[in-house]
Amino acid sequence: MKFAVDSLEAFLEREYKLVIVEIKQTFGSTPREAGTFMLVSPTDAHGTIGGGQMEHMAIDNARALLAGVSDQFEMDIPLGPDIGQCCGGRMVLTFRIGDDATRAALDLKLKERLKALPEVWLFGAGHVGRALADALLLLPLKTYAVETRKSELDLMSAGTSHRLVAMPEAVVKEIAPGSAVVILTHDHALDFLIAREALARDDLAYVGMIGSKTKRATFSSWAKKEGLGDDAIGRLVLPIGGKAVSDKRPAVIAAMTSAEILVALNTR
Repeated sequence: MKFAVDSLEAFLEREYKLVIVEIKQTFGSTPREAGTFMLVSPTDAHGTIGGGQMEHMAIDNARALLAGVSDQFEMDIPLGPDIGQCCGGRMVLTFRIGDDATRAALDLKLKERLKALPEVWLFGAGHVGRALADALLLLPLKTYAVETRKSELDLMSAGTSHRLVAMPEAVVKEIAPGSAVVILTHDHALDFLIAREALARDDLAYVGMIGSKTKRATFSSWAKKEGLGDDAIGRLVLPIGGKAVSDKRPAVIAAMTSAEILVALNTR
């Protein structure tokens, strides 16, 4: 079975004949929540409603609808041993043919979801910044990269919004409350300026900086002279990525930091 690996927008542009499969209701333990949806075309699919035999059944029915050999627009599927799944719950699925009106409604829904996504602001687009941006693109987040160097932004993935500015620290005041800020520039002095502005706010979900114990000690001493209190300094995550994994390759730091950010955004 083929599954699309491109963006949802690219899938919709490429596949006109499709069915939207959405989880209408859930009962008990289920792999995904109500409102989750996937798109199914005659030969491809985008997204997932939880995988396993349940998803295969949904895809088969969607393609039967497209072929005109099914009239089942709702399925109530127990997730038990009868279909080889052990969740134990139940899912009610709905199926909608992707006509023009349905596509327009889906587009509106996606735009509303996009507006509601948490924001992550990356200050610095070097090796770790780019690796982190790539990791975050897979998650339900809006990611922005701020840089003083156009050459570094040019290497950043297209899915990340780019900001080329002369004074990155001035951008901090524009960030929406509840957002995450990650500081990984090429200049320690610039890192400190950005962190000072971010920690002066008490409405950000996460403020992290790449570095070491020594860098943290240096920043703490400097920040106190700049007027930041212990509570504000204590909110800084430095180094980012935690201590559980000692591997310092950009992709590893990015994976560990992505997890930190998700926890912070979901517990605020």
